[in-house]
Amino acid sequence: MRQNPFHNAKLQWGSYAVFFALLAMIPTLLDDDFLLNQLSTYGVYGILALSLSLCWGFGGILNLGQGISFGLGAYGMAMTMQMQSQDEADPIPPFMLNNGLDELPTIWEPFSHTGTGIFLALLVPTLYCVVFGALMFQARVSGPFFAIMTLAMLSAIYTVFIDLQPYTNGVNGITPPQILELGSLSVDPYSKTSFWMVYLTLLVCTVVAKLITQSKFGLIVRAQKNDAERVRFLGYNVAVYETFIYAISGLMAALAGCCFAVLTQYVSPGQFDVSFSISMVIWAAIGGRGSLLWAILGAFIVQGAQSYLGDEFLNTWILILGFFFILVVRFLPGGLAGLVELILGRLASIGLTRPGDVGQSVKSAE
Repeated sequence: MRQNPFHNAKLQWGSYAVFFALLAMIPTLLDDDFLLNQLSTYGVYGILALSLSLCWGFGGILNLGQGISFGLGAYGMAMTMQMQSQDEADPIPPFMLNNGLDELPTIWEPFSHTGTGIFLALLVPTLYCVVFGALMFQARVSGPFFAIMTLAMLSAIYTVFIDLQPYTNGVNGITPPQILELGSLSVDPYSKTSFWMVYLTLLVCTVVAKLITQSKFGLIVRAQKNDAERVRFLGYNVAVYETFIYAISGLMAALAGCCFAVLTQYVSPGQFDVSFSISMVIWAAIGGRGSLLWAILGAFIVQGAQSYLGDEFLNTWILILGFFFILVVRFLPGGLAGLVELILGRLASIGLTRPGDVGQSVKSAE
């Protein structure tokens, strides 16, 4: 009997190639700037779903606080964009003056340099994941206990960013008055440039994640997901592998946050909202946490449905989404990816079985 095509590595890479080729055709076929910006935002959600698929689906680390890395990255990029609109004669953002500050805080000074600001927007969330992950995993905190700790940290950081109003503008957030400038390149959020920026980031993250899962490192990560104690007995430091995959996932979420700030020109403590981080888990679960590509598609499907059905059903949409999530957990634990895997497996065993395989199976049975 032939192998299920769903598990064929060459076919998987081929499906990725087709998927991104189709995405590359969108700017050439679309002439609506608003819709292009909306689709770019879906790409940001795709990166978040991908990061959770890598961390949760392959690493077995349920992270309910992925919004931390996303929000820190978004704030770092927004601060960089805000400082681009300031000059030496007026170095202090207006909201700081309104909150009684008469000089630029030291923590804001590095963001006056675009390259340094973007670097810090990615470095700080990654370092947070390294430190927090190392502390948790060295103490062998895992499963639902780790998920609860990430949720607690998310709520704590949400409160901190609201309370530090002179530095973060509190619940009002940061609204950079100008678009991002990268040298001579202006990244207009409603242009094809921003679309390519987001989907190139999604492409790079997808390829990196796929290579990780197919490497020896990825094999050990999947092994510790299934039986961490056995992996420890084989001499591997499970905490190091867990911390690394958690940090890589956080870096991808930070990249998504940077792209989000560029697209929306706005960031607020809402990026640390618990419901948003839970939504990321739902995207990955509905699409299929064990499949990188289907996790991305899950984000596209759910957010696309919310955009076009949310206005009609209003708050009822949350109930509808919860209902479908329950159905997936109960009947399709592998998400839509599990359904496709099942269908392809049936086709391989029924319609694509070679006659010789059947004869061999009969002989084996005899």
